[in-house]
Parts: sequence; structure tokens; C-alpha cells
Amino acid sequence: MNITLHNLGRRFNQEWIFKGIDYTFSSYQSYAILGPNGSGKSTLIKVLTGQLTPSEGSLTFQNNTHTIEVDELYQHISIAAPYIELIEEFTLNELLDFHFKFKQFHPEFDIQKILHLLEMEKSANKSLKFFSSGMKQRVKLALACCSDSKVVFLDEPTSNLDVSGEKWYLDLITATTADRLLIIGSNQEKEYAFCDEKFSITTYK
Repeated sequence: MNITLHNLGRRFNQEWIFKGIDYTFSSYQSYAILGPNGSGKSTLIKVLTGQLTPSEGSLTFQNNTHTIEVDELYQHISIAAPYIELIEEFTLNELLDFHFKFKQFHPEFDIQKILHLLEMEKSANKSLKFFSSGMKQRVKLALACCSDSKVVFLDEPTSNLDVSGEKWYLDLITATTADRLLIIGSNQEKEYAFCDEKFSITTYK
């Protein structure tokens, strides 16, 4: 799926977070949206995923020759981000079962394979409210990357991960994202060094 931005801008009150973006995110490529904290990376991702509407300009979502409407977008994307919360009253098994009622599995995965990937077979029946922040982050990333989505968005993907978790993240990316569009919001090179293209949000202030 391609995402094309036409003179895109977003502001809060009278302050422009970004404006004048003309850009295309192309299928099968990986992109890093770069910028310091507070520069608008997450705001742009929220616009790209339909959580926020643009203040000016437009977006076009094109899957082959079919144009996708914003209200259909959720069928084609997945996202892991600090502002996307897990349902902590669920056990891990319950969460996986619930999530994959709405999303198809990536062809390589089912619930048991995801539990193995997470290295959390022994925590499958444990409530997520008892998980560490690092465990929760792994779950968020696995839900996004193990769904059969055309586009995967990852915002600050290694937040709360230790060194072994960071390696796990890179292995996850290698295993799951080669055949789709990947967009990462980050200001840490270790999270995006493998990306094909770098997009600096500060260019559009």
C-alpha cells in the first residue's frame, strides 16, 4: 500500500506542528520519521493512521489500484505506540485471542507461535497488569508485527526494552516486515538504522 501526502499540515490551536508535506510512503519500503522529542513525529503517525485529521491538505491510501477510505484504514494497518494501551484486565492468552478476532495472523504465526516468539509461554494465563513495562512493550510490538497488515507503524519501538529486548526487536523486524510498508517514529538510530529512507519532520516546520 502507498500513502501519499498532499500539502499535509496539522496544527494545535494556532501553532503548526508541521505543514506543507508532499511525500509518498511506498509499499515494501521501510521509513524512519525522525526528529527530536516534541517535534511532531507522533502527531504525524496519528494523522497517517487516521487517529487525527489533518488541518490542511490530504492523504491518499492506495492499495494497488484501489483507493482506501480512512474509515476502512484499520483493516490494513497495525500500530505499536506508547499511546496505544493494552487491555490489562486480560491475560496474555485472552488478549491474543481478542486481538486476532479483528486481525488476521501474519502467515508465519498463530497464538502458540506468538507466545514462543515472546518467550512468554509460562505467562500465557497471567494478567497483563502484572507484566513488567518491558514485557508489555514486547506484546505491543508482537501484536503489530504478527498481524497480517499491509502497513506497520512503530512509534518509539524500543521504549522500556533492555539490551536483550532491543535485540529481540531487531530480530522481530527481520522476521516479519520484509513484505510490507514499515514506518517508524524515532530519534534513536538503533531503532531505525536498517530503514531504506529517512524522513525528517523538522523540514516541515
